[in-house]
Amino acid sequence: SCHYLDLSLSSNRRLFFGVNEIAVKVPSVFKLLIKEVLNPFYIFQLFSVILWSADEYYYYAVAIVIMSVISIATSLYTIKKQYVMLHDMVAAHSIVRVSVIRDNNEVEEAMSTDLVPGDVMVIPSNGTIMPCDAVLISGTCIVNESMLTGESVPVTKTNLPNPGEKGAEGDGVYNMEDHKRHTLFCGTNVIQTRFYSGEQVKAVVVRTGYSTAKGQLVRSILYPKPTDFKLYRDAYMFLLCLVAVAGIGFLYTIVVSIMNKVPAKTIIIESLDIVTITVPPALPAAMTAGIVYAQRRLKQIGIFCISPQRINICGQLNLVCFDKTGTLTEDGLDLLVKSQFVACMATCHSLTKIDGQLSGDPLDLKMFEAAGWVSHPCPIASYEIGIVRQFPFSSALQRMSVVTRTLGEKRMDAFLKGAPEVVASLCKKETVPEDFAEVLEDYTKQGFRVIALAHRRLESKLSWHKVQNVNRDHIEVNMEFLGLIIMQNKLKAETPGVLEDLRQANIRTIMVTGDNMLTAISVARDCGMILPQDQVIIADALPPKDGQAAKINWRYADNPTKHSSKATRLEPEGPKVQEQYHFAMSGKAFAVITDHFQDLLQRLVLHGTVFARMAPDQKTQLVEVLQSVDYFVGMCGDGANDCGALKRAHGGISLSELEASVASPFTSRTPNISCVTNLIREGRAALTTSFCVFKFMALYSIIQYISVTLLYSYTPCVCVCVCVCVCVAVSLNPAWKELVPRRPPSGLISVQLLFSVLTQILICLGFQIFAFLWVGQQGWCPNWISNSNDHNIKNYENTTLFFVSSFQYLIVAIVFSKGKPFRQPSYKNYIFSSLYYVFSQTDFIYIVNTFMCTKYIACIMCPQVHLCCLPSPSTSFCCSSCFIPSEPLMSFWR
Repeated sequence: SCHYLDLSLSSNRRLFFGVNEIAVKVPSVFKLLIKEVLNPFYIFQLFSVILWSADEYYYYAVAIVIMSVISIATSLYTIKKQYVMLHDMVAAHSIVRVSVIRDNNEVEEAMSTDLVPGDVMVIPSNGTIMPCDAVLISGTCIVNESMLTGESVPVTKTNLPNPGEKGAEGDGVYNMEDHKRHTLFCGTNVIQTRFYSGEQVKAVVVRTGYSTAKGQLVRSILYPKPTDFKLYRDAYMFLLCLVAVAGIGFLYTIVVSIMNKVPAKTIIIESLDIVTITVPPALPAAMTAGIVYAQRRLKQIGIFCISPQRINICGQLNLVCFDKTGTLTEDGLDLLVKSQFVACMATCHSLTKIDGQLSGDPLDLKMFEAAGWVSHPCPIASYEIGIVRQFPFSSALQRMSVVTRTLGEKRMDAFLKGAPEVVASLCKKETVPEDFAEVLEDYTKQGFRVIALAHRRLESKLSWHKVQNVNRDHIEVNMEFLGLIIMQNKLKAETPGVLEDLRQANIRTIMVTGDNMLTAISVARDCGMILPQDQVIIADALPPKDGQAAKINWRYADNPTKHSSKATRLEPEGPKVQEQYHFAMSGKAFAVITDHFQDLLQRLVLHGTVFARMAPDQKTQLVEVLQSVDYFVGMCGDGANDCGALKRAHGGISLSELEASVASPFTSRTPNISCVTNLIREGRAALTTSFCVFKFMALYSIIQYISVTLLYSYTPCVCVCVCVCVCVAVSLNPAWKELVPRRPPSGLISVQLLFSVLTQILICLGFQIFAFLWVGQQGWCPNWISNSNDHNIKNYENTTLFFVSSFQYLIVAIVFSKGKPFRQPSYKNYIFSSLYYVFSQTDFIYIVNTFMCTKYIACIMCPQVHLCCLPSPSTSFCCSSCFIPSEPLMSFWR
């Protein structure tokens, strides 16, 4: 019997567990603003603006203020929108009225916020949104869990079995993971309820508030795990290097200013100005621009993201795991059967009628269609069968069963459906055909999905009440084998092409499925995951038994007679592993290898391609093992039983009709795996954009640093406003149309990237020093004497370096705005091209127009013929570096 809580005990528990509420308060704009502006980089920007204003550097200060205001406003809008969406998501069940049974067996109405663990609530027959995690103790519920799992097919929840004999399933302490088929999770939608003999559908509250499954997911969204990506670590290291460079310039400026007898106030301002020039405060915001635009492009093609920082990581994916059914293959199945097992097919299923339409597992739907029960319902039933109790399908057990009673009969029947090898092991040996294994292998090798059926006539002493309390292990024994249902699981039309694209891009693909081993291997061959000439080696691992150590047997999938003759513990001398070999193993073998052959596990997964009969937790373990051998792992599935793997992977993509699912970082509305290549392409483009922006910002700072350091001996002011527009525009390049065999670098500390940056620094430094010294040697350039109190003094050196550096900014933007092979060419980025044209033409106009140069930028003009010659060598040399192939040059240094 169930123990009901009285009001006093409920109140005491409420003091301990707290209010049943997932409180997502939407902070005010003022609070968000304070939190945003306290960011160290915004504080640094504020310091820079104050310093530039004190130095009468108003134009650039205003530009930075405008950029910061736009950045802060955009950030506030995005954060506010996310808080509102999250608040609306949890508000649906935050405060609802529920029916609770008290200790006097009376049902009273209460607010959902008052629920505590131990309360027994009544689930209404018309459904509800669950306000807590609760375990069913009576009745059955049809639940839509798409918000949690991304799986749009409703699932059946049955009541928790009563404890039976010792060691039987369902005994011991309740565990949410082990008993999730009996658990109603917070936030899920109960569509229908079923009950017998007028009994209420009751559930015991087990978790409330942030302890619920949804509460934990909301917490993970509010406080996400920091993304540990090499790019971001290297970016901060590079900033520290720039700080060190700024320190050198800081000391140099002080020394030169003292030698020139500059006032102390000016020395302080100008030396600190060097720091603000060298360390670009807008760098972090500029590097996220590529991610923002990539997220927008992904949304346009139906891919939604709840973790934008993972877009960059997806550019590094070099291995993708795929679920089979519903991902690589169609959800629908074509039935290939010569005889019908009417009773078993009619009862052993998870279908339910919702709004007049059958809904449930696609396999069960196809069975009904093949039997003609969907399109042509029988007007007159020859006999009726009622389902007394259902034991739902379990991925771990690989089977489901029902207890039924035919109308007019007293005795009950049990029907079992599941994986053929599992069903056969639960049947009487004499009822299983002798050629069972051969027939099963024949069909699975052809890629068919095979389901076995079994039946048992139950004892007459089993009454309805006893059946409700009996353990499934008592029902699913001594069954009589009925036969096999053969289903054809067709590949989706897009699958072979996408897998070929991934193979051409040197991205490894793996199948992780709960289906039969040979069926999975056949599908892997059909879709091109395993090439026709490749060999498949099946690893059969056996656990320790009767004092013998665990062992692994090897056999070829296409030639079962050819296998290892030794059944001893595998040592390093196993089958010779070559690239044309693929390992395949079952979930049981994977578990044994994980427990007893840790030294071989990593070697096996390096060449493993098919992992069959895998439980949900094993899929997660596999992803972790692959990550331990330095793979960047992607995972694509439907979210039904691979939520853990989708979350654990670097890039998890759930195929779902929802805009966003907390089951994975990415959700695709496109019901095929083409989303994988789209995500990787956009990830590579975003990652390349981050590098482009980083290199441009670094060079921009260094160019200005060199100019200002050289000119501080003449105390001028250099004003350049190209940076902001270029950073925004250069991020707009779309992704390249196809995947290429190589990936962009994962970090900034790479030979190629450092070589390109240092080369451009040396080029810019060389031409600025050359221009600075060359102008000073000309006869028309007078020697400057510090005899004026004017802070801004016109001189030829200032004009020369201004124009040289202006062209260098534009040239560096072109040099680092690489397109192919990860992004579209820059000339297709019309905004960038237009801005580049405007800025370059503006520079040329200032060079050739003495009036505009003197009037608007307050520069003294050099003789035009000489000034025009100064940017030319720098321009031609830097532009030529755009066309020098870097790969051959890099191979020389390797």
